[in-house]
Amino acid sequence: MERKRIWGWWFFDWASQPYATLLTTFIFPVYYAEVARSHYVAQGMTPEAAGAAAQSLWGYGLAVSGLLIALLAPLLGAIADNSGRRLVWVWTFSAFYVAGAWGLWFLSPDQPHLHLAVICFGLGLIGMEFATIFTNALLPGLAPRDEIGRISGSGFAFGYLGGVIALFVMLLLLAENAQTGLTLLGTAPILGLDAAAREGTRAVGPFTALWYLVFMIPFALWVRETPGTDRERRPLRLKSAMSDLWRLIRGLGERRSLAAFLLSSMFSRDALNGLYAFGGLYAAAVLGWPVILSGIFGIVAALSATVICWLGGRADRRWGPKPVTIACTLVLILVCAIVIGMDRQSIFGLALPPGSRLPDALFFLCGALIGGAGGVLQAAGRTLVVLHAIPGRATEVFGLYALSGKATTFLAPFLIAVVTDLSGNLRLGISPLIVMFLLSLVLLSWVKARGEYEQ
Repeated sequence: MERKRIWGWWFFDWASQPYATLLTTFIFPVYYAEVARSHYVAQGMTPEAAGAAAQSLWGYGLAVSGLLIALLAPLLGAIADNSGRRLVWVWTFSAFYVAGAWGLWFLSPDQPHLHLAVICFGLGLIGMEFATIFTNALLPGLAPRDEIGRISGSGFAFGYLGGVIALFVMLLLLAENAQTGLTLLGTAPILGLDAAAREGTRAVGPFTALWYLVFMIPFALWVRETPGTDRERRPLRLKSAMSDLWRLIRGLGERRSLAAFLLSSMFSRDALNGLYAFGGLYAAAVLGWPVILSGIFGIVAALSATVICWLGGRADRRWGPKPVTIACTLVLILVCAIVIGMDRQSIFGLALPPGSRLPDALFFLCGALIGGAGGVLQAAGRTLVVLHAIPGRATEVFGLYALSGKATTFLAPFLIAVVTDLSGNLRLGISPLIVMFLLSLVLLSWVKARGEYEQ
């Protein structure tokens, strides 16, 4: 039964990963960038200014979503712990996930409702983030503490594998090339979808929603509340939950390791989400990649990330989550430096011959490193949360963990949008992320490797 419960918990990662893989990184942002750029060019902008305008709108939309998540996540976590209920919140926010993803279908090239697309994406993102908080809070009850790192890392690896398969399906059967109207198989999109209206690519939204609904079935069948909490359930009392949350926040002054870890993760995960969110836009605007090539890139990156996350879980169990976190952060700083220093014509100021494919090869490498290091970083973060959590109060700490990842979620997109606006340069817009990763490394020096109860 416990093994089934673990597998059911892993299936949440499998079911929800396409939102990150298809909608946040590899398919929808590239399509959005194509449609938005064409729209702005038609209004008289230069191609470079149009790309910057598209990135700015996307960035401001993500900033608003991140702010809402930051404000509500800790309170929802405290309410869940106070009432003893977590699964009801998983299903509530799953509805947000499905509705938001499905709404992306309505971004058509002939009538580009750009603001509606950003709103729908934000709604689904809020659903995914909040559902993840309550699912993560079930982790401490799945296995002994010394196995948590392996289970967390394996969950991320399983999720990446699901994302790869979903991406294969999209590329082979649905997403069409803008010029030829054909999928990667060389055929028209299935189900009679109109390639001229980009219905194959637009189907990424409904496809992601249906994928989630189908693969949450094992979670629904095998995952129950943490054993022992059913009898502790109490009516939902908002005042009591807020009191517990305020007590926890005030106590952070005496919990130095937890406070430092939350601040560190605030900067590192915000910067990581910035890389995820703007990678597709970068590929489309700087390298000129179409949706199909971006999808192939996604497959290579996600396959690499699957292996790296699985290995990262083993490394977490052997060396602990803190050294793993430091190593991953250094890798991500290197990736940011490469992205900023590269375009079609040069790498770090060194001119390239016309038609060079070196930038494409380097960006493929960067994608594998972002996916792998990013996944391991988040898996190790889940382990550190468990090591800092008081038994029975995991959700409120995961709520604070979500806050640390979302309190400044508006900051990375906002800084990218502002720097891009001021410079008119997509590559320079990525530069604030390096500073954020460096700040996270400094703060890690105050984090105890085995949690607050380390002797």
